[in-house]
Amino acid sequence: MQHAVGNPLPPHQPGQGPATGWSPAAHHPGPAGHPGPAGHPGPAGPAPQQGAPQQGTQQQGAPQQGAPHPPPAPGPPQPPPPPAPAPAAPPPGAPGPGAPAAPPPPPQPGPGYQPPQPQPPQPQPGQPGQPGQSGQPGQAQPQPGAENTTGHIQLPPGGPVAVPSPPPDATQGDTGATTLAVLLIGPAGAGKTSVAKYWAEHRRVPTAHISLDDVREWVRSGFADPQTGWNDHSEAQYRLARRTCGFAARNFLANGISCILDDAVFPDRPVVGLGGWKRHVGPGLLPVVLLPGLEIVLERNAQRSGNRRLTDEEVARIHGRMAGWYGSGLPIIDNSGYDVPTTARVLDDVLARAIASPPQW
Repeated sequence: MQHAVGNPLPPHQPGQGPATGWSPAAHHPGPAGHPGPAGHPGPAGPAPQQGAPQQGTQQQGAPQQGAPHPPPAPGPPQPPPPPAPAPAAPPPGAPGPGAPAAPPPPPQPGPGYQPPQPQPPQPQPGQPGQPGQSGQPGQAQPQPGAENTTGHIQLPPGGPVAVPSPPPDATQGDTGATTLAVLLIGPAGAGKTSVAKYWAEHRRVPTAHISLDDVREWVRSGFADPQTGWNDHSEAQYRLARRTCGFAARNFLANGISCILDDAVFPDRPVVGLGGWKRHVGPGLLPVVLLPGLEIVLERNAQRSGNRRLTDEEVARIHGRMAGWYGSGLPIIDNSGYDVPTTARVLDDVLARAIASPPQW
């Protein structure tokens, strides 16, 4: 029932309005009370005592019917609300205040979900070993890290050179396809390097040429030139060069490549004699001596330059010491009247006989 604003309240009728014993504390509780929800009265007040007037009766001194109710007495003062707690510091890695919210977690897969299977790597265009692409189709690729390999080709280790087997037809005076290790000996100006290089270039099988003088001159700073005198320093460099030549010859022979070496080996000096060559190369080394006349040696030495050219006295002294090879059992070639190609053919004949009957040295 609505009434105009400002009109007096209607008179109290029995059965309406607040019941006898109504207490303002029921609708305005103090600290101990808790107001109910809006539109619902709070808990009931205290029960009326004996002798209290019944509902509908009017007490003496009570306000008359129709008079406005007095305002409820103010309750005890309410304490101020406690301050709000300070927000906790975010954990490390969490976004600070004002940072954009983290994206929602992805939806969980439902029942029966199958994760995708990993796919094998697809061959790239131009990858060798794949059919229909560059390289040999279907060829298996070598595994890296194999022992004693260089790149994809396995090299056998070098070892002492064994005595070569005679060629199938030794009567023709041709070494044929036999793999050989040859040591060409002679004084300065005998033509060792020229003959060895020509013989290696004109064989029917792969053949390498190693000159000890070339290897010794690998030392650029501090080179011990024998022309300045033979001492411990020059002897050490000579022995190091000889060992290097022997190591190279072993590896060439182990890989099917013949090798011819040249050096001025003295028969009366064991330190630089044949023993060191045999030790570094192996028992299959075939030594051959080139020993032209002194006039030929002097003439060839005069055509040299640099540290390869010796004095005539030194050439004569070395040539005289090389004469000690006569009677040693080694094959000797006097190439005084031969050119380089002719000397190379004679050398091949001598080697063919040496293979059939190796010299004792």
